[in-house]
Amino acid sequence: MRLTFFVLMIMAAVVARAGVVGKEVEYTADSLTMKGYLAYDDGVQGKRPGVLVVHEWWGHNEYARKRAEMLAELGYVALAVDMYGNGKQASHPDDAGKFAGEVLQNMSVMKARFMAAMDFLKKDEHVDPAQVAAIGYCFGGGVVLTMAREGTDLKAVVSFHGSLATQHPAEKSKVKAKILVCNGADDKFISADDVKKFKSEMKSAGADFHFVNYPGAIHGFTNPGATDLGKKFSMAIAYNENADKKSWAEMQKLFAKVLSKK
Repeated sequence: MRLTFFVLMIMAAVVARAGVVGKEVEYTADSLTMKGYLAYDDGVQGKRPGVLVVHEWWGHNEYARKRAEMLAELGYVALAVDMYGNGKQASHPDDAGKFAGEVLQNMSVMKARFMAAMDFLKKDEHVDPAQVAAIGYCFGGGVVLTMAREGTDLKAVVSFHGSLATQHPAEKSKVKAKILVCNGADDKFISADDVKKFKSEMKSAGADFHFVNYPGAIHGFTNPGATDLGKKFSMAIAYNENADKKSWAEMQKLFAKVLSKK
């Protein structure tokens, strides 16, 4: 009886510890300390696919971390990356635009910081390094699409209300990742011409891509905090619950096809 009770106590302790674990991590890129956030379910055994989460132009914040935790709940190991260095965040659009521009206008910096995060994730003991994908929001969406255009060895990339325009269009047969773009049909920051050019670019490059427009959704539609930020700074951004849920479901369908959980 005592042995049975002892075994049950141990099992209860294990169950209590099981679940999503989130921890702050540091890695180095571009001579900077990058402050990320790693999330995984410690109740899952063995190695599993890894997913990079690239933040909005506000920087690495709680929203990016929340998405990493949501991916962990789905059975992935997720790293909310830091693209600005030292965990730098913006509280005003002027600063956000400046921080984002410094990365978007310097391909070598962007690539170095993204690859540093990717290498860090691949080395984690819980991750299958052969199965890595990336998702990004707004600024982050533009980053993951750029990395796909560069031929980065990713299984898939998903852009949520991300920028589509580029000065470095994809070359024929260079794109390895399957691409999903979740776009707000009424996004004032993404023009119809941007969409047309992006689709033409992807077709010319022979990329495997899927583009979804969500009627009534505008920029920032996945972020519950976007509506208040839009009002505060008079920006055309707002949350759209329907588009948020549908786009997350689209991501899950893609990952189920290309990322194998053992």
